[in-house]
Amino acid sequence: MRGERGLTLLETLIVLVVVSLLVGLAYPGIGAGLDSLRLRSAADGAAGLIAQAMTRVERRQAPLELIVDRAAGTLQAVDPAGGFVRQMRLEPGLRIVEILPPIAAPGEETVRSFLLAPGEPYPALGIVIGNPRGQQRLVRIDPLTAAAVVETAPARVSEEGTR
Repeated sequence: MRGERGLTLLETLIVLVVVSLLVGLAYPGIGAGLDSLRLRSAADGAAGLIAQAMTRVERRQAPLELIVDRAAGTLQAVDPAGGFVRQMRLEPGLRIVEILPPIAAPGEETVRSFLLAPGEPYPALGIVIGNPRGQQRLVRIDPLTAAAVVETAPARVSEEGTR
């Protein structure tokens, strides 16, 4: 009996404790990475929707309305004449922190509408998206290239940052 090979109960418990400690140490980093990935994905999705709206305006030579709803966490591109609607909803846990340039006290404004018209300069707009860990991304239209851009939001986004 003494010559049999195998693990004792004590050895198994030690392995379980070591594995539990490793998982406990790694989990916060994995959670932060997933939150960061969700935020980046949402910001890229918002930039894609804005770019799609701008492309449609130029190709069809017809205006579009871009509606940002903080309370619902949605971004919508709508043809005022009807027939075209694209909507993006933020994942649970993500939120629209601010719509730029501000026209109300931060946090008060819930719905904002921007008109994208053919032949006209695109409006100075910015959408700050945040996650529960306090990370933020700014999605805006670059005034020089007229492209939707995603960048890390500064600590306090000013109105100048959207022009």
